[in-house]
Amino acid sequence: MSTETPWPPQSSADFPRLASLPAYVFAQVNAEKMVRIAAGEDIIDLGMGNPDIGTPSHIVDELVAHAGDHKHHRYSASRGIYGLRDAMSEHYARRYGVAIDSESEVVVTIGAKEGIAHLMLAILDSGDTVIVPSPAYPIHSYSVVFAGGRVHGIPLAEGERGMVDGDALLEAVEQACASTWPRPKALILSFPNNPTTLSADPGFMERAVEVCRREQLLLIHDFAYADFSFSDDEPPSLMQVPGAKEIGVEFFSMSKSYGMAGWRVGFCVGNPAMVGALTKIKSYLDYGIFQPIQIAAAHALRAEQECVTEVRDTYRRRAEALVGALNRSGWPVPPPLATMFVWARIPERFVEMGSIEFARFLLREAGVVVSPGVGFGAEGEGHVRFALIADEDRLRGAGERVGRALRQNP
Repeated sequence: MSTETPWPPQSSADFPRLASLPAYVFAQVNAEKMVRIAAGEDIIDLGMGNPDIGTPSHIVDELVAHAGDHKHHRYSASRGIYGLRDAMSEHYARRYGVAIDSESEVVVTIGAKEGIAHLMLAILDSGDTVIVPSPAYPIHSYSVVFAGGRVHGIPLAEGERGMVDGDALLEAVEQACASTWPRPKALILSFPNNPTTLSADPGFMERAVEVCRREQLLLIHDFAYADFSFSDDEPPSLMQVPGAKEIGVEFFSMSKSYGMAGWRVGFCVGNPAMVGALTKIKSYLDYGIFQPIQIAAAHALRAEQECVTEVRDTYRRRAEALVGALNRSGWPVPPPLATMFVWARIPERFVEMGSIEFARFLLREAGVVVSPGVGFGAEGEGHVRFALIADEDRLRGAGERVGRALRQNP
């Protein structure tokens, strides 16, 4: 602790590593939301991407069947039980035609966020640079900062029909490698993307692997929305690209696909050295997930997958309900191609407010909570994100409320 640090510390900001984090831009909106809820207002909260769809009953039943057995009440393996790692390997073989070794190429994580954060801690040295497209899910940047690394942001731009502009993105990666010293060590990608809902095709993934191999970058792909495409094109896995396991890993989460957000089950699969580094650091930091949860997660992966299809179709209908209501209300918002979000450009006459003030305006005038785009990086400014965490009628009502607020404030 430096001599300039107050003693004793007065707040979390007095600790240098935490002080280096950006301001929590959602705080103002969240504080106002709680005041209005306490006052009895009917608030439609579409801010945090916290799924409201319950876990399918057959998964819950499997948990209950094992939770009372005292042999499962002891510490579990930090890397995940073999049965769950093996189920993940089977999932990749069945779904993507990819062989994943359950001993050396899979580690179970306590959700994708924990896995990404600890992977950065394991593979980065102080001052290492990681390329992160922006807007981005916050942990992609925060995990680098926590590990003492530096974030090199590059813009994430839309191409055609809800797809990422892959050429522009990879050109920016190459430019970052040519102009940044020390040279970047890793690239973090995530498609389908939160918050922008942009998707990528197999060709982009192949080119990304080529660029990372040439530039000697480790590649980390956050695949949390693997099951959330609303088109006939299934989102590609990084692991489907020949040679991807030589340089990269992929994170998969059961939070959204299986309605298991609170269960905290995720996976890191791919490059044995990177998986091994994450496995090693986790062995020092945690004892793994409650074993009956792991047993139930393995059951979920091996059971029939109709529940995943139902969850995806539910979010597709919800997106149609919200986007339809917003469009009818005079706010032209494109439908998402994937994920459980709607990413909307702020109407032109409100742009000067900025995304934080516009989000506060929607809360105050419409009783609807959204996430300000700037919370996902500077390139997110000028947008807000709606999370599809209410039923179709409620989402239509949110769109109608927003429309009235826009019309009443020309």
